[in-house]
Amino acid sequence: MSLQQRGTQRDAAGQPVASWSEIARPWADIRYLNGKEYATSGTIVSGATASVRIRYRTDVTASMRVVCGATIFNILAVLPDEEGRDHLDLACNTGVNDG
Repeated sequence: MSLQQRGTQRDAAGQPVASWSEIARPWADIRYLNGKEYATSGTIVSGATASVRIRYRTDVTASMRVVCGATIFNILAVLPDEEGRDHLDLACNTGVNDG
């Protein structure tokens, strides 16, 4: 599992290009909550909603993503364990991804 944040790099012509860089490889427990299939732009797309639990960190935001194998999870919300600060639950979706 890879926790990634969006950044920019320069291409061969020196132009900025959006890219993703890994910031951590934490332990994760991924649980799929539901799945769906829908049509968008004439194409059938399947997606799922998932909860990804990782150890507590203070640097995770909803602008990041989780990559596990070939699956990209977009982080929708970061839900911290406020009592024990043992873990974070990341509300995620997968299917149509940006990047």
